[in-house]
Amino acid sequence: MSDTDSKAEAGEFTTARLERLADFFNEVGMLRHTPRTGYAFLGSGKENVAEHSYRVSVMGYVLARMCGLDPARVTFLCLFHDLHEARTGDFNYVNHRYDQCQARRALEDCVDGTGLEADVLPLWDELAAGVSPEAVLAHDADQLDLICNLKAELDKGNAFAAQWLESAVKRLRSPEARELAEVVLRTDHNRWWYGRVEKDWWVRRNQE
Repeated sequence: MSDTDSKAEAGEFTTARLERLADFFNEVGMLRHTPRTGYAFLGSGKENVAEHSYRVSVMGYVLARMCGLDPARVTFLCLFHDLHEARTGDFNYVNHRYDQCQARRALEDCVDGTGLEADVLPLWDELAAGVSPEAVLAHDADQLDLICNLKAELDKGNAFAAQWLESAVKRLRSPEARELAEVVLRTDHNRWWYGRVEKDWWVRRNQE
């Protein structure tokens, strides 16, 4: 396929469409400033939606590899799963008891005119339906990110995090995610950097 054919297949990038894409990029950037609000109820910890979405995407990729599914598809499901929150903010479990989030409507407005509608909206619908194996893994990646954060807060002394962990683990749907969660729960969250060298190294490092 020639470069001309590729551009035609992708659609014409008119000035209006490029302007909408510029708006879209700025909207995605808003996720850096959109806090995940549940931590206010937990009493410790914090992150923004962009931080959350990045690790969820990485976890989705890993889960797909473990399960023999399409890593790209699962990663895309994860990548866009909270994009609507640039407009709606993060609805935590307490919020959902009293109000409704019009997530798809916000996502429709977000991608309108960008040329991404046919890509992003079907991914959202697939994830919302939660039926496909890929959607199940994306859902589990979302929970695994929370589980990792809660384990870190538990390690740092927030005993209340144990109750949240119990619920989050029960929300996992795939055997692979449950297996990973079991390992996360018995692993010190600092081990990756602090626990894999001799402890004496931290004493003598500056003497070498």
